[in-house]
Amino acid sequence: MTRYVLRRIATMVPILLAISIAVFWAANRIARPGGDLAINPRVSPEDRAEYFESLGLNDPFFLRYLSWLGDFVRGDLGASLVRNGSDVWPFVRTALVNTLVLVSLAVVLSLAAGITIGAISAIRRGSFVDYLATTVSFLGISIPVFWLGLMLQLFFGLYLANWLGITPPLLPTAGLYSPGQQGFDLVDRLRHLVLPAMTLSLQLIAVYSRYMRASLLDVMSSDHIRAARGRGLPERTVVVRHGVRNALIPVTTQAAVDMGQLVGGLIVTELVFQYPGMGRLFVDAMTGGDYPMLLATTMIVAAAVMLLNLAADLFYGVLDPRIRRGSR
Repeated sequence: MTRYVLRRIATMVPILLAISIAVFWAANRIARPGGDLAINPRVSPEDRAEYFESLGLNDPFFLRYLSWLGDFVRGDLGASLVRNGSDVWPFVRTALVNTLVLVSLAVVLSLAAGITIGAISAIRRGSFVDYLATTVSFLGISIPVFWLGLMLQLFFGLYLANWLGITPPLLPTAGLYSPGQQGFDLVDRLRHLVLPAMTLSLQLIAVYSRYMRASLLDVMSSDHIRAARGRGLPERTVVVRHGVRNALIPVTTQAAVDMGQLVGGLIVTELVFQYPGMGRLFVDAMTGGDYPMLLATTMIVAAAVMLLNLAADLFYGVLDPRIRRGSR
């Protein structure tokens, strides 16, 4: 297993290197630092040229890439171009923590509900419960995330508050803390997480329940399940220990991929709820021409996707010992 992990990490290095080149090229093409200086009549061409020279933008592309890569490997993510020259890392660290908290909460809730619904739907195949779960799942997959987020904001922030006659609403519709909040308040933080997590979870629950249902139906028709029943094991043991455990493998794969993508792909949800995470930081960096911030967020997301996929592969060995033995 150790050699397998080392081999996987070794293959990540050239992939990340290729991604870094593509990201550096794209970031320099998309983000135009100092673009607003071109329309500022008080800034002379000489001042613009001096500004670009101070950023090293007049150097050849490959030299600028090597300089950035060397700093990135040493942990220096550079200085923001639009945040008074502050270091990039504190902003990325805060946004990454906020996003990981939201993603972890949403994925845990989605896995618990999706696996349960999918397992019940598979065990009671063809029943009313199965048809109801299938219908609701397709509806959940079809609903756009931005529309769902807006509807939840309207319901909890406006209609429910008016019906109950309370101000402010029970569940905040934007931000991370309530106005005037000082210090860390766990209850207030959780209240601000409910609606964004619900927006993410409803669609993920639909996806995981479909994966779990299809996987469990396939596992329950396999030879080792028939052998377990032939040995006289209780049906509960057959389903839980031999069925559900093996059926979790494709669900684990999807959950790992989702977590990696959600770390940097919560753009819509974070913009709707004004949540200060990686998605919102990425949009702010791109629209503001802050390419050091853009590079840092993109590379961290790419590394997160790879590491989470590696974690999923390792978790396979926990679910199925045959995979663990074959990876040695």
